[in-house]
Amino acid sequence: MIESSQTVVSSREPIVSSEHLSHKAHELSEFEFGVIISSHAFNRWMVRCMAATGYPELSALDVLVLHRVNHRGRAKRQSDICLVLNVEDTHTVTYALKKLTKLGLVIGEKQGKETYFSTTEQGGGVCSRYAEIRETCLIDSLASMGIERAEISRVAGILRAMSGLYDQAARAAASL
Repeated sequence: MIESSQTVVSSREPIVSSEHLSHKAHELSEFEFGVIISSHAFNRWMVRCMAATGYPELSALDVLVLHRVNHRGRAKRQSDICLVLNVEDTHTVTYALKKLTKLGLVIGEKQGKETYFSTTEQGGGVCSRYAEIRETCLIDSLASMGIERAEISRVAGILRAMSGLYDQAARAAASL
């Protein structure tokens, strides 16, 4: 019984978004399609979860920036936020920081030539509420899927490694 289901899985057609890109490595196209639909689902999740905290006007990037600023309770420079989130268009993070500041979730403090951003008490509270909603809606559901946490960690490592591959390929394409 197990052998037949494994045979079906290995003999299936690859699930890709753009078959015309799959000449040499359909596995990479499968990976790309998985990243595409996962990233859209993740962005939708972040926006809806943040809306549940009372902030429906925040975009996915705004949410990422808020959580990054709140991370470990230490103030962060915009350049470090961009680096960690792998955001090349710094103006989008500038806009997010201005929006979060206007909402009273983040505050910027000048230190020399740099501005360091940290969450306000309100911003920290929003992050805590987001975490509570995440536990209820996401983490509890994850447990029922039967996916081992070590496997999720392994996949996360693969995704980080693949981001390096795509960054290198982007640099190569830019030099053509």
